[in-house]
Amino acid sequence: MIRAFALALLLAPLHALAGAQRQEPIDSAVLATLTAQVADRAAPYFNFKSPVDGHRWVHEMSERLRKRIPDRKERIELLKTVQYEATRAGLDPQLVLGVMDVESGFRKYAVSHAGARGFMQVMPFWTGVFKRPRDNLFSLRTNLRYGCVILRYYLNIERGDYFRALGRYNGSLGRAEYPNAVLGAAGRYRFDAPAANAPAIMTTSGAMQR
Repeated sequence: MIRAFALALLLAPLHALAGAQRQEPIDSAVLATLTAQVADRAAPYFNFKSPVDGHRWVHEMSERLRKRIPDRKERIELLKTVQYEATRAGLDPQLVLGVMDVESGFRKYAVSHAGARGFMQVMPFWTGVFKRPRDNLFSLRTNLRYGCVILRYYLNIERGDYFRALGRYNGSLGRAEYPNAVLGAAGRYRFDAPAANAPAIMTTSGAMQR
């Protein structure tokens, strides 16, 4: 009985302390572009200007995630996907790590009370928006691809305003708690050399930094 109960707890969805993106009308041309980006299934790979910077970034981020993700192979696969999808969307990988930290605590099967799923807590309605109902939002690559494309879209809407874009992403636009939490978490993953050609992140004071 005790073993069965413990097994049920392990298999049950992990609830994340996250909000919920809100479905809003999207211009048809923009939607077509977003859909094409989400549909791109190119295999992720590390994309660094310098192999030395790449090695250092992977080593440092892997060490920082060791307690969250004990399996080294899983950590490297996650970091490769984060770095690839973030830079492809024009985002700082450190910002994406901050979002994952706050949204799901790096739990692949996290589910919020609003139904958001996976590492970046993507709401299921997005599979309908992109007309891809079979996409599995618990898949690492699919979840990060959706999350990065959506966050980039919100940043474009808000003309680069990270506070407002993060508020939209979390469904808490106008409140400071979530943007401050993400930017604070991103700071904990700060790397002192450029990880790739990606924009700097905004600090809670509004300054831009790496």
